[in-house]
Amino acid sequence: MTAKKIRILYIDDERHNLYAFRAAFRIDFDILLAESADEAREILKEKEIPIIVADQRMPRETGIEFFESIKDQYPYTMRILLTGYTDIQAVISAVNVGNIFRYLQKPWNEEEIRGAVQSAFEVYDSRVQLIEKQRELEKAYVELDKFVYSASHDLRSPLMSILGIIKLARIEQDPSSTEQYFNMIEESVHRLDVFIKNIISYYKNNRIENDFSQIDFLQICKEIVEANRYQELAKDVQFEVDVQQPVSFRSDVLKLNIIFSNLISNAIKYQDPKKTDKKLWVRIQVDREGARIEIGDNGIGIALTEQENIFKMFFRATNHNFGSGIGLYIVKDAVSRLNGKIYVDSEVGRGTVFRIDLPNIQ
Repeated sequence: MTAKKIRILYIDDERHNLYAFRAAFRIDFDILLAESADEAREILKEKEIPIIVADQRMPRETGIEFFESIKDQYPYTMRILLTGYTDIQAVISAVNVGNIFRYLQKPWNEEEIRGAVQSAFEVYDSRVQLIEKQRELEKAYVELDKFVYSASHDLRSPLMSILGIIKLARIEQDPSSTEQYFNMIEESVHRLDVFIKNIISYYKNNRIENDFSQIDFLQICKEIVEANRYQELAKDVQFEVDVQQPVSFRSDVLKLNIIFSNLISNAIKYQDPKKTDKKLWVRIQVDREGARIEIGDNGIGIALTEQENIFKMFFRATNHNFGSGIGLYIVKDAVSRLNGKIYVDSEVGRGTVFRIDLPNIQ
């Protein structure tokens, strides 16, 4: 695969210099041109520019003045100054005021320009990666705080319930209540199991790199539906699976299983007990570009005011006890790691539909 060209914005008030620069470097780089500082600012608003090369001597605004004006708004963009004048004060000012990366003299030397651009891009790329790592670290700290708080509740709460039930059973010593106590213990253990499974899914989704392979959506759906069909809450639910996959599809089967398992499980958990026609459907359309997935139900639905928060870690949109508050967070993260998008359409009393667009990795 051909490497993406480094984008350069070249600013010069002399049009023949602009054309000469493009002619010299258009094969090596993605060249954008501007005849003035104002025109350059408009380009910066529209596109990401890793490197700017500017002429020092321009009539309304010098290269140094332009660099000084943009350094706070575009701090990571690398700046290279060109000038035909050997003015040491201009060099000092360019470094101190405009924070330039390199100072080059005109007429330019093509190899010197290429070397300066490559060096500047390496610094730019390192800075961008560092910022991304910093954001990931900040996100990890926030998630860790939430996890510690939630673990103290979601891990200990079922255990405390079990201990309380055992103590109550010993005090009462009533054989007729044994079945009720067993049911209560079973429910607490199930809640604990769900939380632990979600933590394992979260770990797998975050720590294991994408492993792309051929995907059989129908097989994935059948296995997950069968695994959930005999849950207590699923006994009256009508399942519909419609997969249209005329072409091969490549993606990460582990992350797809995480996505489908969580959404199908949720569609079962949040059915409306008042309805007699409980429904859950999975519809998938696949082509060479990607897959359009719809997983829906006619359950209790999600209030509009809660929908913007449902993908946040440990957020619960309902008071139901069986939600861990991490499932949809993991789903959104898995979809993002597959370069996809997820949307929710829900209404209280009507049900919920999740729509997912995933690219076909060829």
